[in-house]
Amino acid sequence: MKLPYLLLLALLATMACTQLSGEKKSQAERPNIIVVYLDDLGYGDVGAYGARAIKTPNIDKLAREGLRFTNGYASSSTCTPSRYALLTGIYPWRNKDAKILPGTAPLLIDSQQQTLPKMLKLAGYHTGVVGKWHLGLGTGQVDWNASIAPGPNDVGFDYSFIMAATQDRVPTVFIENGRVAGVEADDPIEVNYQQNFEGEPTALSHPERLRMRWHHGHNNSIVNGIPRIGFMKGGESAKWVDENMADTFLNRAQTYIKKHRDGPFFLYYAMHQPHVPRTPHPRFAGLSGMGPRGDVIMEADWCVGELMKTLADEGILENTLVIFSSDNGPVVNDGYYDDAAERLGDHKPSGPLRGGKYSLYEAGARVPFIVHWKNRVAPGVSDAIICQMDLLASLADLVGVEIAAGSDSQPMRAALLGDSDSGRTELILEASSRTALRHGDWVMIPPYKGPQMSAQVKIELGNSTEYQLYNLKDDLGQQHNLAIAQPEKLQELIQIFHKIRGAAGRPVALKLE
Repeated sequence: MKLPYLLLLALLATMACTQLSGEKKSQAERPNIIVVYLDDLGYGDVGAYGARAIKTPNIDKLAREGLRFTNGYASSSTCTPSRYALLTGIYPWRNKDAKILPGTAPLLIDSQQQTLPKMLKLAGYHTGVVGKWHLGLGTGQVDWNASIAPGPNDVGFDYSFIMAATQDRVPTVFIENGRVAGVEADDPIEVNYQQNFEGEPTALSHPERLRMRWHHGHNNSIVNGIPRIGFMKGGESAKWVDENMADTFLNRAQTYIKKHRDGPFFLYYAMHQPHVPRTPHPRFAGLSGMGPRGDVIMEADWCVGELMKTLADEGILENTLVIFSSDNGPVVNDGYYDDAAERLGDHKPSGPLRGGKYSLYEAGARVPFIVHWKNRVAPGVSDAIICQMDLLASLADLVGVEIAAGSDSQPMRAALLGDSDSGRTELILEASSRTALRHGDWVMIPPYKGPQMSAQVKIELGNSTEYQLYNLKDDLGQQHNLAIAQPEKLQELIQIFHKIRGAAGRPVALKLE
């Protein structure tokens, strides 16, 4: 029986597409993937990036055996926007709600949106998140005593064990697969960010109950002797113990790895250190000599070491790609009196960079960025410009999945794995809705109104009434503004900046085909 000509062509085309798809899948690699994500860790906070006053042997080993990026970036200098970009591959300034969220904010990521875990599920991965979430939950009217949705499980994670926002915000409970862990029916949880519940003590009304004094902004409900942001009532049996948080998250991450050791799996291990309140376990209290901030960095370093030991013990270290980074740059005094500034000594959390958390200067978003894959990624140092936002496209390329059109994520597989020195040409950096441009060795910061220095955290914000232009190759510390001396270069970067930022109205709820 002869096939009609057009049907024959269609059949041949289908066979060709199937063959190409098969070739791509056969060329794809499917290692286990772990993203270890710290909170407020600065470029200069670990030994591998120049720290000498604080010891981070496990992170240093990760860098020594892996690929250390000198130009690795979060998308932003604050937490929620960076986490949004990491998981969606979209610039956070395209979403007006992508800013530091309260603990009662609705889910920031659209449940129909393309995400990193959704993409990896298409390649057969089991996906899990353990640790800090801070991307909103529910629709804005959360009943903390019932099933909480939408949440991580609705944007691609098969398993989730999280805290809703940050350690210094209520509710101070863990949430496992959409349910508060340990809540009892006769002691329901209530949360409010506008007003306190009648009779509930706060840092202002009952300062005698505090074991940690607030410096600014943290004077609402008291949990475990620590004043928080927001008001909470009930849920006593579900409240976490701050000093045990690192162990709790580590144990959950290790359990997840052991359960899914036959893989492939994707684990987003979002640690809480060194964000405030800094509450090291007694094993680490006083260990750094730099106060709680130094202690929790050493605690986090130990957690990294224990995680890597688990991979080795389970026999999967050589088949696991580990990516280590931080959501933004460092801050020393961020709301509590904890001697972080007074005991800093010679340690420079920003290293050679200017600024820090909340800043448009380099230390705001340039962070430690390390890639480790034993016997696959050769040890070394890369100067390629790469952003956490690029993990979506880069890992999709690695595992053989096509991503939806319109993503800001760029495929940097070769740079990520050390097969190429070429990275991004340009990158928009964001700080509290203000944006700047990194292009090659240059950084251009447009004029912004507002204070040059934060009165509370004592960090330069990058604001100026004039354009700022820096050549990072010659001036890594951004001390010499070349805007007047290099007018042609300034105009070139302004045009590039506006060309990219002009697409700000592009839809962000991109669906997977």
